[in-house]
Amino acid sequence: MKPADRDLVERAKNQGDAEAFGQLVRRHQQRIHRLAVHMLRDRAEAEDVTQETFIRAYQALPRFDGRSEPYTWFYRITINLSLNRIRSRKTSRTTHDTDDPRLDGVLVDKRPETSDPALSAQRRELYETLAAGIDQLSDTLRTTLILVCIDGRSHEDVAQILGAPEGTIAWRIHEARRKLKDFMQTRGFDPEGDGT
Repeated sequence: MKPADRDLVERAKNQGDAEAFGQLVRRHQQRIHRLAVHMLRDRAEAEDVTQETFIRAYQALPRFDGRSEPYTWFYRITINLSLNRIRSRKTSRTTHDTDDPRLDGVLVDKRPETSDPALSAQRRELYETLAAGIDQLSDTLRTTLILVCIDGRSHEDVAQILGAPEGTIAWRIHEARRKLKDFMQTRGFDPEGDGT
């Protein structure tokens, strides 16, 4: 049976078991990296933030009090590091660039029936516009939307990660979706239509 995250933290914290912490890193690294990619829109920066997240968590092990799950602690560190990087950027970045790493997963479709180039171009335009709309959201709305709608976290989990009441999380998701819908409509997409 795999040890629980809390057990691994306890072993790393109280027994100096580096392998236990290594297991935590392997268990959560992919999700933390995906979160950083969506927050930062830059693969290299996301790699740096992912590494820094686990370094900071390891250094702060003595202060981890166990009131939250270890993954919520990792998420909080990642979000704070990502927001700090976004705020420290000298110039604003846009995602109209063809190398937006957020689009990699959604645009790779291996089903033969969807190999139509016109359909692929249409999907790419839709996803690029959606990514641009997400970029227009405030840090708070964007972070909440990424955690709930992209990462698939429950409102309860996100409330713990962000330190906000569940009702606030629900409002943020509603507001983010409303703003995205308006953004998409002003660019000629009908979010409630036939997918175009």
